[in-house]
Amino acid sequence: MKGIILAGGAGSRLYPLTLVASKQLQPVFDKPMVYYPLTTLIEGGIREFCLISTPQDLPRFRQLLGDGSQWGLRIEYREQAKPEGIAQAFLIAESFIGQDAVTLILGDNIFYGGDSFQKAFGGFTSGATIFGYHVNDPERYGVVEFDAEGRAISIEEKPRQPRSNYAVPGLYIYDNGVVALTKAMKPSARGELEITDVNVEYLRRGTLRVYRLNRGFAWLDAGTSTSLHEASAYVQTIEKRAGIKIGCPEEAAFRRGFLSLEQLDALTGRMPKCEYREYLAEVVAEAKRLAHPHVA
Repeated sequence: MKGIILAGGAGSRLYPLTLVASKQLQPVFDKPMVYYPLTTLIEGGIREFCLISTPQDLPRFRQLLGDGSQWGLRIEYREQAKPEGIAQAFLIAESFIGQDAVTLILGDNIFYGGDSFQKAFGGFTSGATIFGYHVNDPERYGVVEFDAEGRAISIEEKPRQPRSNYAVPGLYIYDNGVVALTKAMKPSARGELEITDVNVEYLRRGTLRVYRLNRGFAWLDAGTSTSLHEASAYVQTIEKRAGIKIGCPEEAAFRRGFLSLEQLDALTGRMPKCEYREYLAEVVAEAKRLAHPHVA
């Protein structure tokens, strides 16, 4: 399975911050925002990525992430000259997707807690998989309605009268048929290829699976100045309390076996002295202790 990170858009809700750098390059506590969705997909076992952004922002993403080889990944880049809907990503990345299944994650969505995504990736065979997350303000999102048996029966985009409180977060998994499906779609009234229309079509075909995320799971949409600050505060609180880092691609790649302990050690050693390096040095030291438990 391949992964797409959609990091386009004007970021107008974060003005004037986005005069300096794109939304997905803004800091969420101690890391660039894009590190969080990247790490989520690495944790799910994804190694091949396509990052889509605006022509003016792509050079900065290349500077930050490179070709991904430092993390045992492969990262390609594609331009989204004009934002014409989330589903447009499948057309932009068609040659990257090839004959594979694909997962799409939005560059301003931050997830933490549980193993729902890993299970969904591991258990995916065909059709489409999306997620449902209980929110107080479902009218702001795509909303999925369930029947008494817990089966999804409808999906609506930003409904005035939501039929449930379950919003669809910005992570979606599709079989290879999503490319042809998107090509056949017509833009919505606002001139965009809507991801909700893609999901509705899979639902109509009877091949859509919806995982309801549990209450211990956190989904943060860092698209406004207020939510960006709240996301930073949340990440800082968890990291300080638990002594772990959220959204750390180096550690995620190591845990998935994409990096060896020696490679992680060398990568950490090349970093400047900072809290981020200190954390990874502790990860390396712990891994060495576990590998050689009887060495003093």
